[in-house]
Amino acid sequence: MNLLEVQNLKVHFPVKHGLFSPDWSGEFVKAVDDVSFTIAPGDTLGLVGESGCGKTTLGRAIVRLVEPTAGKILFEGEDLTAMNGGQLRARRRKFQMIFQDPFGSLNPRMTIEDVIGEALDIHELADGKPARRARINELLGAVGLDAACAQRYPHEFSGGQRQRIGIARALAVEPKLIVCDEPVSALDVSVQAQIINLLQDLQQQHGLAYLFIAHDLAVVEHISRRVMVMYLGKIVELAEAKEVIRAPKHPYTQALISAIPEMDPDTKRKRIVLPGDVPSPIHPPTGCPFHPRCPIAEARCKIETPPLRELNPGHWTACHLAG
Repeated sequence: MNLLEVQNLKVHFPVKHGLFSPDWSGEFVKAVDDVSFTIAPGDTLGLVGESGCGKTTLGRAIVRLVEPTAGKILFEGEDLTAMNGGQLRARRRKFQMIFQDPFGSLNPRMTIEDVIGEALDIHELADGKPARRARINELLGAVGLDAACAQRYPHEFSGGQRQRIGIARALAVEPKLIVCDEPVSALDVSVQAQIINLLQDLQQQHGLAYLFIAHDLAVVEHISRRVMVMYLGKIVELAEAKEVIRAPKHPYTQALISAIPEMDPDTKRKRIVLPGDVPSPIHPPTGCPFHPRCPIAEARCKIETPPLRELNPGHWTACHLAG
């Protein structure tokens, strides 16, 4: 049984006439447009794509920080989209989120003890103050921080340390799934490696499942078993991580991989430069959303929307010409 199953999920935001106008213009930003995928217990699914493709919106919709427009989000077989506030609050303990900005996601007026302890208090997971403090110290130790850090404030820590605190907060409620929204993109390269290694260690220790969102395919390949590529609110490719890097089928994925720097100076990879910019999600192209920038697009690509089809076992691609 899958831990998470997303079925035909859509998140469309209404566009207003102006910044201060309450009137709806009749148009929508189609941030997430008919997305389906699954995550098994203890597995890691990487999600990559350019900025503005809908990755963060998808992650926030899964944990119901953004309300879906249509579709289903099945967590352990239960549809989260059909739950009200009280029902959802009882199940939120099982899925958490780590945010991109390790400083903005922490309350600057709260000590680290209170930041982590807040989750314990809400879900009543600590019986008394001694047990609460012991659990907080345990969580800090699990992410590589000293217990003395508990009495300090977020501004007293580096970016990498703050992200460790964010991870400790997510772990406090013993979740089964963590949505990692570009958790290392704001960090130095050396610190990125430390955080990724920490996430992998915690996954092995606690059997965690991750949806790991990033724009860097090299990072995603390192931590993910499967990789999902997103473009303009739609999934264009989904396969094993090594398969996506070794033999990408979709032209957009091929362009992303061509931008990954080669560590071996003797290996040369031809760079694919895509023309133009990502189209507006308010007025997406007809047919294939990638066709205005695709180097191999044909006439039918402008008319027919390609379905996400399985070309090889476990390798799904939304492209008419892939084979």
